[in-house]
Amino acid sequence: MPPTTVPPGRPRSTVATWLVVFAACAGQFLVVLDVSVVNVALPSMRSGLGLSESGLQWVVNAYSIAFAGFMLLGGRAGDLFGRKRMFLVGLALFTLASLGGGLAQDGWQLLVARAVQGLGAAVLAPSTLTILTSAVSEGPARTRAIATWSAVGAGGGAAGGLVGGVLTDGLSWRWVLLINVPVGALVLAGAARWVAESRTGGPRRLDLPGAVLVTGGAAVLAYGIVQTEEAGWTSPRTLVPLGAGLLLVLSFLLVEARTRVPLMPLKLFRLRGVSVANAAMFLCGGAMMCMWFFMTLYAQNVLGYSPLRAGLALMPSSLAVVAGSKLAPRLMRRLGTRTVAAAGAAIAAAGFAWQSTMGAHGAYLTAIMLPGVVMMLGAGLSSTPLAALATSGAERGDAGLASGLINTSRTLGGALGLAVLSTVAATRTGGATGPAALASGYALAFRWGALILVGAVALMLAWMPRGAPSGTAPGEPRAAGPAADSGAARDALS
Repeated sequence: MPPTTVPPGRPRSTVATWLVVFAACAGQFLVVLDVSVVNVALPSMRSGLGLSESGLQWVVNAYSIAFAGFMLLGGRAGDLFGRKRMFLVGLALFTLASLGGGLAQDGWQLLVARAVQGLGAAVLAPSTLTILTSAVSEGPARTRAIATWSAVGAGGGAAGGLVGGVLTDGLSWRWVLLINVPVGALVLAGAARWVAESRTGGPRRLDLPGAVLVTGGAAVLAYGIVQTEEAGWTSPRTLVPLGAGLLLVLSFLLVEARTRVPLMPLKLFRLRGVSVANAAMFLCGGAMMCMWFFMTLYAQNVLGYSPLRAGLALMPSSLAVVAGSKLAPRLMRRLGTRTVAAAGAAIAAAGFAWQSTMGAHGAYLTAIMLPGVVMMLGAGLSSTPLAALATSGAERGDAGLASGLINTSRTLGGALGLAVLSTVAATRTGGATGPAALASGYALAFRWGALILVGAVALMLAWMPRGAPSGTAPGEPRAAGPAADSGAARDALS
């Protein structure tokens, strides 16, 4: 039986619309949760499977790099073959890979499962935002829906510490992956029931070479960055993979410029809002997505917290990021997109700078809770305006691509940022494993993260358009209809 396609603009009931939003947000929650849920389980994984320190980093990056590298392909596949279909395919692959990872008996099996999880997430994630924006008309309602999506996604990353701690302490590290199996099955059933199919026309051709090149380039670059810890920046062990990674990325851009149906049409970057939103999201992701990794390691390796206690310690940060994401739309109407995005990144930078004062005997209130709240409040405030701006001006046929692109920027920035900041921390510790040495290394990583965020603030203030994605002045009602929608896009990108 062919899938039901809902034409653009067809009215939906409020209940039906928010059931679709719920299904899309649930998928996004799972995808983002698995970026961070393994963090508190890393020490247990190391002892259970005999992983090295660099192996622990690749438990996180195998997922993140596959996720980021194939997300553009996932977005385009959703546009061409159906957003609902790709949502279901991606979620099924993600769920099966979670089962494989939870049953892994060797380190390489876990890393392969994490990479396949990332591939499933890459197919699933772009459809979540596209399904949401297709179900909700452009304007204040869509901004609220995007804020909910951002809050749920941010909450998934934040809740990873608590969920991972509860499961690791109460059961075993394997359950941080196995828990996805029943949850994934429930979301699959709900999405199959509630979500309507939608797709665009055009030739059904996917740019697989482009996806392989960008994924390979990111992976090789991350590997080269990690090599600097042992070999230094001038060693052939570092320079060869870095050069190869840059060559692969350059080849990707050349392929995209020449192919008939590119994975990433370079014309998108002619839109000022799309360009600056993705550049800013790349920088913010490079710092913010590393916060959970270093905070959980600091809590366990330096302060001696159990996995569960480490997860509980980060709960205020979890609430802060959700609060920031939900507060952002109200501030956007009053202050504008540019101001809210830049202010959010500046607040996060202040939190990173505060966190960089950590020591081996830090008190919970001043070494974890308060700086964590400041960091993640800023992260929540910046994510919603950046996501709204990045998706506001794309043509209908490129909706999945625009959604995939902003997710790619955040996740790829996080993967490369983790490689850079982990190397910075390891270089400072010099192989020492005492609490003072580890605290010093983590503190330096947070200091570098603060500098990255300051760069993001400067970029937004210098380049970001002043208009809001809704195309309205702060606090003004917005006219309905296609004409208003097209005018909104022009205003947002001028």
